[in-house]
Formats: sequence, C-alpha cells, structure tokens
Amino acid sequence: MPAKREYAKETIEIMNRFYEAVSVLILHKKIRGIQTYCNLAGIDRRHYYAQKKEISRGWFQMAWMLPLIKEFDISSDWLLLGKGSMFTLKPEPKQDLCAHMN
Repeated sequence: MPAKREYAKETIEIMNRFYEAVSVLILHKKIRGIQTYCNLAGIDRRHYYAQKKEISRGWFQMAWMLPLIKEFDISSDWLLLGKGSMFTLKPEPKQDLCAHMN
C-alpha cells in the first residue's frame, strides 16, 4: 500500500476538481457511475474511493484525469489550474462567407 503523502496545496486542489468532475459527469448521466469511469481510466475502484476518502493517500495518478479531458471535454485549464469553465467550450462552426456572397 502506498504511504501517505504530504501533497502540495495545488495538488489537493487538482484532486478535488478531479472528483468534482467525475461527480458532475455522473449527475448529468454522461457516465453511469464511478465503476464505469474507473474501468475507462484503468483505475482500481478501491484506490479511487480510498484516495477520495483520505486525500493524503498515495494512489492518485495524473493519468486518472486523461479520460476527463479526452473523452468528456473537461477543460484541462479548469482541471489543472482552476481557471475558466469546467467544460471546454467548442468553437462555433465558421460560416462559409463565399456562400453568402452569391
């Protein structure tokens, strides 16, 4: 079992945003539940719960966050820096200006 760690304040904030994002995905039915996310991210569910319960556990891996960014459009700026919106804002499709000129 990993030893307890003295995480930096910023690391704890990142972990808290990670858990918040997973909860929001479940709330909005983007994923079925924690087990679904753990399977997708390759996380041992027991480690997920132990880390969440006791934030100083040494289970947390940066890779746990990748599906949030890649699959669910969670903003990496929000997740890592706490800036901006939780979700990546998709740019509006550009209109074809030539089509309007004819």
